[in-house]
Amino acid sequence: MLVVHPDATVLASAVASRLVVRLIDAQAERGEASVVLTGGRVAAAVLRAVGELPARQAVDWSRVDVWWGDERFLPAGDPDRNETQAREALLDVLPLDPQRVHAMPASDGPDGDDPDAAAARYAAVLDRVAGPGTAPLPRFDVLMLGVGEDGHVASVFPGHPVTGETRPVAAVRDSPKPPPTRITLTLSTINTADEVWLVAAGADKAAAVGRAYGGSDPVAVPAAGVRGVRRTWWLLDQAAAAELVTAPTSAG
Repeated sequence: MLVVHPDATVLASAVASRLVVRLIDAQAERGEASVVLTGGRVAAAVLRAVGELPARQAVDWSRVDVWWGDERFLPAGDPDRNETQAREALLDVLPLDPQRVHAMPASDGPDGDDPDAAAARYAAVLDRVAGPGTAPLPRFDVLMLGVGEDGHVASVFPGHPVTGETRPVAAVRDSPKPPPTRITLTLSTINTADEVWLVAAGADKAAAVGRAYGGSDPVAVPAAGVRGVRRTWWLLDQAAAAELVTAPTSAG
């Protein structure tokens, strides 16, 4: 499903409102909710916009699980870590249960500078939260993704071996974007989410969005291989939607 907003500011506000409503609905259905966060400028803008919404108070944040789709494998607190940026934008002011905030391991964590061990550790957390006798992954109500200029999502880059990875979490070496070492959910894990939201703004994303939405090979354009179990949303501003081959559904 596709929604196009006039500009990046309206996009961030609209996605924030959509997220709050989705979390409220999930809690009404089963008493808890979960969200997988992404990094980048638009993601930070969305989180800041959530913090400005009076409706955020309708969410029981103590019963929200927070996950990350990928992380830069840097020391804890590094300003380039997605966790650090999310905490500064929103998480530190929410009444979250610290046990439900599942940050990906840092390079100065218990596994040191071994990203494979750190990825395995995060996979073990996913398995533990999923619980015995259930699927190996917990339920993700919403999984948010940015779309890179090259069509990457999370830290799954075009042509990189991680595009074919079947483990739930993988280490990424030799990333084409700095830093070179990262941890990421794989496409197989991303596609277990109830809803996947691809959020993009700016003319620099238009070519990648057009190729992904048009059904390119996921090895060449990983964003093309993303599918939510229930819904897949493309949430764009007009600049990012400029090269779509189908007439967009506009909003606001």
